Amino acid sequence: MRAWVEYVNSRAGETHVWTGDFQFGDWLDPSAPLDRPERGQTDPDLVATAYFARSARLLSLAARAIGRDQDAVHYAELSNAIGQAFRDTYLTHDGQLSSDSQAAYCLALEFDLLPIAAEREQAAARLAELVRAADHRIGTGFLATPFMCDALASSGYVDDAYALLLQEECPSWLYQVRQGATTIWERWDSLLPDGTVNPGDMTSFNHFAFGAVVDWLHRSVAGLAPGSPGYANIVVRPLVGGGLSHARAKHMTPYGLAEAGWRIAGDQLEIEAVVPQGATATVHIPGAAAPVEVAAGTHYWNVAWPASPTSVPAQAAIS
Repeated sequence: MRAWVEYVNSRAGETHVWTGDFQFGDWLDPSAPLDRPERGQTDPDLVATAYFARSARLLSLAARAIGRDQDAVHYAELSNAIGQAFRDTYLTHDGQLSSDSQAAYCLALEFDLLPIAAEREQAAARLAELVRAADHRIGTGFLATPFMCDALASSGYVDDAYALLLQEECPSWLYQVRQGATTIWERWDSLLPDGTVNPGDMTSFNHFAFGAVVDWLHRSVAGLAPGSPGYANIVVRPLVGGGLSHARAKHMTPYGLAEAGWRIAGDQLEIEAVVPQGATATVHIPGAAAPVEVAAGTHYWNVAWPASPTSVPAQAAIS
């Protein structure tokens, strides 16, 4: 990890902005020319510099985790310096990014490159505007797509995140499903609306990148996520919305099977959490003032729905 970050640092130099090298950019942004998939809406150097800051931050956290405190401090400081350079270079005087695109705002938000609250709020509002202007069609490629729903939902635009997820027109995830896909494609339009194969020289019908949205489905829609390494603590935080009536996820942790699910039944929201032996869970229930801490077992809650900020959930049963 150090070797990679130091290599990028050598290319970026004292400016901390990675420019001058070929970059793949936000690869396969749906607006990119068929034969130049790196030429999307977002400046490839902006994407590269954002990921440079992200890489240095992750390296700092990894160093801290294994007791290399000096490296942890050094790379945290480097990440902060890159973040400042990112803002100086790409944030305009009116608060917009020089690449006024879904990808640019998404990466700036999710990589914590905008530490001032007002800047974050403006970026999130602009991201939502761009998504709505596209009729909730996705406008990102490999580098930003995994973070799009998180960037919207964590900024308070939950309805827009769900509308993006559930759009059926191209480009979108469900366009592929509507076209008969059973795997995620390399291009948003690997199969064109008329049923012909995209004529580009890269057209795979089984590719991971855009399928990264499943991480958001697990963590946010169903609400099952690790709260600490190895799932010693499990976070159950269902994000109810999108017109969905139910969601559920399960994961085989080192402690055993963990599950989280929810269902709307009339005017009630039913939530279930399955916590394996040796683990604990922190459960966030819509409308509750504070999360609930639970030990191993199967736990159920029934709360009024739609949730009221003053409603207090009752734990209906524990087995």
